[in-house]
Amino acid sequence: MTTPNFFIEEHQIVTALFDEGLESLHLRKPGSQPVFSERLLSLIPETYRRRIVVHDHFYLKDEFNLKGIHLSPRNPQPPDGYKGHVSCSCYRPEDIRGLKRNMDYVLFSIRQTPEDSLPIGMIRELVDEGTIDKKVYLQGFVSDEDIPVLRHAGVEGVVVQNAIWNDFSIYSTQDFKDIIKHLRRLRKLAD
Repeated sequence: MTTPNFFIEEHQIVTALFDEGLESLHLRKPGSQPVFSERLLSLIPETYRRRIVVHDHFYLKDEFNLKGIHLSPRNPQPPDGYKGHVSCSCYRPEDIRGLKRNMDYVLFSIRQTPEDSLPIGMIRELVDEGTIDKKVYLQGFVSDEDIPVLRHAGVEGVVVQNAIWNDFSIYSTQDFKDIIKHLRRLRKLAD
């Protein structure tokens, strides 16, 4: 998932992440003007755009041949007549099953702050009962240390945002080699 703010080298970093094997990217820029998303997408190679899901400005899906759209409390409904990939955010375990039926996948938030403890008991229970499966990705302050624990618990997918972007300052970092190294480390942890 992207950072909420745009920055100059973002298209280069996104392209490099895809070059390194990033499977999918959620373009999440709450409250942004569409022109900034258009500019960013125009700078990303077309082959990678098919792996991008937008959280806002749903018309971009067709305009840039993107993977799909993501529903959230900000944008809870797809456009009228929309056909294609749809994912959504989920904040309560009891909502997962119902949402999975109508979505390609669900992003289930497991933490609201980085200080919250990992609810591993609840996660294991949801995996064991089949609620968390390959259509449910865990998000919400997932750290490097959490990935092997979640993998061992049977979780098949996580969303990394903070884990990738925490060591990068859009204001002062001069290169993005550390982000690429971090993605490689995360991929090894997930294997």
